[in-house]
Formats: sequence, C-alpha cells, structure tokens
Amino acid sequence: MQETDDHDRGLAFDLEALDRQMVARRRMLGMMALGGGALLLNACGGSGGSDTSTSSATTTTTTTTTTTGTGTTGTGTTGGTTSSSCSATPTETNGPYPADGSNMANGVLSNILNTSGVVRSDIRSSFGGLSGTATGVQLTLTINLVNTNASCAALSDYAIYMWHADQNGQYSIYDLPQQNYLRGVQATATNGQVTFTTIFPGCYAGRYPHIHFEVYRSLSTATAYANRLLVSQFAMPAAACTAVYAAGGYTNSASRFAQTSTTSDGVFGDNTTAQIAAMTPTLTGSPSAGYTGSVTVGLPV
Repeated sequence: MQETDDHDRGLAFDLEALDRQMVARRRMLGMMALGGGALLLNACGGSGGSDTSTSSATTTTTTTTTTTGTGTTGTGTTGGTTSSSCSATPTETNGPYPADGSNMANGVLSNILNTSGVVRSDIRSSFGGLSGTATGVQLTLTINLVNTNASCAALSDYAIYMWHADQNGQYSIYDLPQQNYLRGVQATATNGQVTFTTIFPGCYAGRYPHIHFEVYRSLSTATAYANRLLVSQFAMPAAACTAVYAAGGYTNSASRFAQTSTTSDGVFGDNTTAQIAAMTPTLTGSPSAGYTGSVTVGLPV
C-alpha cells in the first residue's frame, strides 16, 4: 500500500497537529517564564517537522473493499479495488447511439431503458424477445461510483447504464436493428460498485475505442436520459487495444486504431492528461484469456 503523506490525511489530522503545536507552544512559554533556556532548546529540537504542516489535501484517497451484491444489481459479484483519486468525471456526449430516449433509431424513438430485462450484469446477449450474442474478447469491468463531495464515499443504490460498439465497431439497435446486445443497467451495491461482463469494444473510424455510460439516482429513475446525473465515456487502454485488435476477429479495428489517439479524438481531445488517466480502466489479462479491470467514476452529490 502506498504510504500516505501527512499533507493528505485530512482535516482531523491537521486539527490534531495544530493542537500538538499549541501544547508545545504553551510548554515553551512556561519554561521561558521560569528561565529554562536549556530546556527550551531541547523542546524545540524534539518537535516533529511533519507535524507542523496544516495545508489542506487536494486529492482524497479511498480504499474500496470486496463485497458481493445480489438482487437488482444482476450478479453483483465484484472484486476489491483501490482508488487513489476521486476527481469529478468529465461530462461527455452520449453520441448518436444511446437508445436512452434522446433520439431516433431507424425512424422510431429508441429507449432501451424501458425494456424488460435491461437490468443485468452480462450484456453480451440480446434480450426482450431478440436473440443473438456479441462475439469478441471477454471483458469484465467493475465500475466504482464515489462521491467527490464526501471524501470519496461509495454511492450505493445509484444506477449505471452502459453501452458500446461490438467487435466490428457497430451499435445494436442503430447499425444492427435486430439486436440490442452490449447494453445494460445495474444498481450500485453498498460499496458503490457494479460489474458488467461484456466484450472488448471494436474501433470504428473517427473515434478512439471507448465505452459509454450514464449515471442515474436509482433504478426507478433510470428510464430516460432526462433523469441522468452524468453522461460520459471510458477510454480503453492503448496496450490492450493493440493486443486485442492484433489477435484477430476485430475487422479493421487495428488499422483504425492506428489512426487515432485520445489527444486527436473529438471527444477525449479536450481533456487533461489526468482526466484521461482517470477515465481509462485499469485492465489485466490477454486476448486469449480475456480482460478484467476496474475504473472509478467521481460524482459530486
């Protein structure tokens, strides 16, 4: 575990340090009144330098423990993860393929959020009367939702809607009207986590590989885009993109990926390096074994 600097221990630590300083000052003043010059020098030399700092922390650290949730969150089994930052996640466009009630798909208003069965953890298959399963490298992604206004506290019972392109860079409902896979909603468990089982998204022309998501206050409000609290995107790790697209099965993704980057991307391009780092999931695995990872979403509530 990374050692926490005194500057990052929060208000309670700072107040305790101030209290120690005041006690030490009163002790020195008492010794001065008694003419204890030698004792005064010893007292000054014995004070800890790090205890004198009272600057406020600019980055809050938090540790999320492993828990298992069931019920409306789908399978809900998540792995523990540690977050070193809970900065607010930037808002990004929901793009042309959200199916959240904000636009039309093939001439019909599209809102998958009202379809029975959309609350699920494994989003690889179509549902609600449609059949079909998206093929590709398996990706198990845990999203940690935290409150940036409350020391990175976990936000439970919020809803997260996640969707993305298939291995050919196509979106269900829009590009593929007979499919609605790679879309799903879950409620965060008590530890603020949801875990989705999906595939690694393909790269299509003009965009860096990404995953879309929206955050809602609850499952009951996750019925239309107008209720969302945040809409944003995750940027896929470059090393994983290179490995997955080189392994085969992802038509044209390798050549398309070679032509883009987060800095040139029309969505991620205006974000800072720190923001992109926070929006990029940490993944482990391989194209043959699949990938597992996590990412933290910061929401000021």
